[in-house]
Amino acid sequence: MPNSTRLTRRRLLGAAATAGGLASAGALLSMQALAQDKVKVNMQLGWIAGGNQIAEVAAKRMGYYEQEGLDFAIQPGGPSIDGVAIVAAGRYEVGQVSSSPSNMLAVSQDLPIKVFATGLQQHPYAFFSLKKAPIRTPQDMIGKKIGMQPTGMVLLRALLAKNKIAEKDVIVIPIGSEMSPLLTGQVDALTGWLTNTTQLKPFGADRVDMRLWDTGVHLYALPYYATTTMIQTRPDVLQRFLRATARGWAYANKNRDAATDLLVKEYPNLDRADERVAVDALMAFAYSPQTQANGWGTMDKAIWQEQIQQYADLGQFTKRVPKVDEVMTLDILNATRDYRLKNL
Repeated sequence: MPNSTRLTRRRLLGAAATAGGLASAGALLSMQALAQDKVKVNMQLGWIAGGNQIAEVAAKRMGYYEQEGLDFAIQPGGPSIDGVAIVAAGRYEVGQVSSSPSNMLAVSQDLPIKVFATGLQQHPYAFFSLKKAPIRTPQDMIGKKIGMQPTGMVLLRALLAKNKIAEKDVIVIPIGSEMSPLLTGQVDALTGWLTNTTQLKPFGADRVDMRLWDTGVHLYALPYYATTTMIQTRPDVLQRFLRATARGWAYANKNRDAATDLLVKEYPNLDRADERVAVDALMAFAYSPQTQANGWGTMDKAIWQEQIQQYADLGQFTKRVPKVDEVMTLDILNATRDYRLKNL
């Protein structure tokens, strides 16, 4: 074989090998680029993950976050985990707490976080009594024994102040998380979430509910928050997160049996029957005339201002009273309004 032929062949083989290598490398780079295009979004909870996450679990398992280019994960909280501090430090992208006062108090201590949406339009916190001695209005509490956890005392104080009832006119009995003191007659009423159907099951049809919201104390539940830097520099990521999460809530609302199945697959320790009852209670607080007008997740600036004022009047802000625009923003909600309205 002439040298020129061998050289040409070598060049062809070399070129083919190079082309093959480049093609393989290109494919690898494309895969890597695709993986890099996905944005990691961790949602830090303030509690152990459970039924409150049915919408995020549905969105995750139905692929809604993936369709938005997000690699989403739920980070559980617990008694020894300060979820707000973790998010404020920039470790995770999004956080969720059980109740809006946690956000107000954090901002009052100069933590750089801000709420951009809320899961529930009205807080499910309530005072429970029994039909044999019902407490249906704040005035019915006068002279009665009210079982309270230490963390709930500020809510009782807010209720009494709003309804012009002196604190000395109510007998406060410190209790834990158990509901048995009401059944045994140790207290005339105690508190909890209306969505915690497992805990409320022992009361059956004898239970009487007085919702905190109905007494004039208006708080949000399951608010979503991020750092001020995240909101300013990466609003597109939060918009994608909110679109996917809104779809998850809509799916869970319209497909409650299927969503409960997805929840129990994600968290096998949960009782499927109890969670199926709980989702009905949860959705009653997530969807309202406000969501019909503005989409799931909407918030009212005036309600935030009202909360801040109530807590200020009670002396809860030890460092400073935060401004409403420091605590919450409507920017992410406004940017996703049309999409969220389409996914109710």
